[in-house]
Amino acid sequence: MGPMTSDALPLAASNPFARASDLPYGLPDFRELGEEHYLPALLAGMAEQRAEVEAIATDPADPTVENTLEALERSGRLLHRAASAFYVQSGAESTPGLQDVEEQVAPLLAEHSDAIWLDARLHARVEALAARVADDGAELAPDTAWLLHRTRTRFARAGVGLGEADQQRLRAINAEITTLDAAFGRLLLAGANAAAVLVTDEAELDGLPDDARDAAAQAAAARGHEGAWLIELQLPTQQSVLSLLRDRGLRERVMTASTTRGATGDEHDTRSTLLGLVRLRAERARLLGFEHHAAYVAADATAGSAQAVEEMLTRLAPAAVANARAEAADLEHALQADHPGASLEPWDWSYYAGRVRQERRALDEAELRPYLELERVLADGVFLAANRLYGLTFAERHDLVGYHPDVRVFEVFDADGSGLGLFLGDWWTRPAKRGGAWMNSLVDQSALLGEAPVVVNNLNVPQPPAGQPTLLTWDEVITLFHEFGHALHGLLSAVRYPSQSGTSVPRDFVEYPSQVNEMWALHPEVIRSYAVHHETGEPMPEQWIETLIASQQDGEGFATTEYLAAALLDQAWYRLAPQDVPTAPEQVEEFEARALRDAGVDLRTVPPRYRTTYFNHIFGSGYSAGYYAYIWSEVLDADTVDWFAENGGLRRENGDVFRARLLGRGGSIDPLQAFRDLRGRDPHIEPLLVRRGLAAR
Repeated sequence: MGPMTSDALPLAASNPFARASDLPYGLPDFRELGEEHYLPALLAGMAEQRAEVEAIATDPADPTVENTLEALERSGRLLHRAASAFYVQSGAESTPGLQDVEEQVAPLLAEHSDAIWLDARLHARVEALAARVADDGAELAPDTAWLLHRTRTRFARAGVGLGEADQQRLRAINAEITTLDAAFGRLLLAGANAAAVLVTDEAELDGLPDDARDAAAQAAAARGHEGAWLIELQLPTQQSVLSLLRDRGLRERVMTASTTRGATGDEHDTRSTLLGLVRLRAERARLLGFEHHAAYVAADATAGSAQAVEEMLTRLAPAAVANARAEAADLEHALQADHPGASLEPWDWSYYAGRVRQERRALDEAELRPYLELERVLADGVFLAANRLYGLTFAERHDLVGYHPDVRVFEVFDADGSGLGLFLGDWWTRPAKRGGAWMNSLVDQSALLGEAPVVVNNLNVPQPPAGQPTLLTWDEVITLFHEFGHALHGLLSAVRYPSQSGTSVPRDFVEYPSQVNEMWALHPEVIRSYAVHHETGEPMPEQWIETLIASQQDGEGFATTEYLAAALLDQAWYRLAPQDVPTAPEQVEEFEARALRDAGVDLRTVPPRYRTTYFNHIFGSGYSAGYYAYIWSEVLDADTVDWFAENGGLRRENGDVFRARLLGRGGSIDPLQAFRDLRGRDPHIEPLLVRRGLAAR
């Protein structure tokens, strides 16, 4: 397998990772865990798995499911415990100490993975097992047959068939990609913190609700700016405060700070790093026999080919852009009332979209927020829907702690009262927390290992001062439901093999269950339960709820265009041959502008949801050439929403079917077959076109 570049000492018995956690469901003991425990555990875990894999590769017995496939599934438990906890914590609390650990282990983990998946002896055993199964006509259990297929695919995509020289180059590329990937995330986090907008004149905050002002004042004070206000940046281009701020100059400052992240020419500049990632991924794809990285990614996803991705995105773009232009005309008219002669700018869009919506539908985002208090939305919205659909109940475990004091731990019970797993929620933004919202697993459900799931949701909601409620925007409510959809995918997993657990499915399928879960935010029973004024207890006015339901297509031109611009930009970068990748940082913006223009989505007033220099999905989070996954999954999602409607909606019977045929199966089956088992046919795109306002009129 080749030597490791770092000698691993035996793990000290005092290290909390030296043994499986004895806390409920195997929750890591964060009370005992310190930053100093991660590096020794990760190194020891790699060494331990190497020894386990060596034993499998040199086993003199003929290969069987038990001594090869299942032995691989059982291997690396120490490494998995340490790595899961490390990446959950480092993503949400990226301290300098954890950043140092990541910098050291990133290339070692890449080398470790290559040592396994480029091992010719191990590959030969898997191929011999496949041949014997074929020759004997033995019928494996469906999940085992799929595991064998996926294991063979993983060896092939890792490059096991390459010659020695190409394998050596591949190993070097993988190590460097892992290093640059981590570096991009660090640069982006530091740059976002540095770009936060400081406000010293309170008059500029006109329109910002009191609770949001208090949160901004608290953020400023935490950075040493008493008496001022700090507007911290969220990951996407559009910032939620832009829909509220009346001061056009401050809106411009916030938008400029957002769109110039990573292109600053200082220590936070991400351009050289991302160009290195594009070049290395292009070279790796060529080594592995693919035209470009986008082809390499799509070949192992449900899309099947980069051409299929391109055809879908380009099919949707013209109608989306036409809708966005029509919306812009309405906003321009509203802008003229305030600023005669002014032209609509990107920093105006959210504000005037809210103004137009308020005029047309009497719906004001600021007035909604007092009815969208986090605790109520979580308990009487997110958890309520899960109870109605799947029979789940939730009890907060104050005796268990997470990796940060903000983290809350809930025990999840199945319909029969048995313990199902743990759900951890981490809602508030922090300077050391990466932007966006996401789900992680700390423990993967597996019958083979006898383990139940422990999953984590992260959001980035501004933290109010102590004792004040956390009031959400409508977008944050949808995000809460979305991320919990991922959590349900992990919690309801019912598979044998850990590598097939929960969200271990292709990137362009993994967003599907989470997008489906968004539908319950507007279900009449659910929204009437959680949309209650946090002070008076009065329910949200019925006409507001009806308006929210009626306004679901409002702004779809903008939303679809900004998304498609980012997805097409992702594809453009990752369709490049190695020699065509720009070499100078200042060429990044030129390439981006040309790519958007060529794709027909270069609207000045609708910048991409992520510009290149802060596109963390594709340069720091594993979605390279895969950002299309959200709308690809939405085809399945929209079709499934129709299925729920056809079968009576929020009913336990529907939840049980969705759980049994899709959520519970994780990655133990061809994902599109799971969809067919649910829907009885292949997916139709028409429900998505109707939802997004893209259907032919």
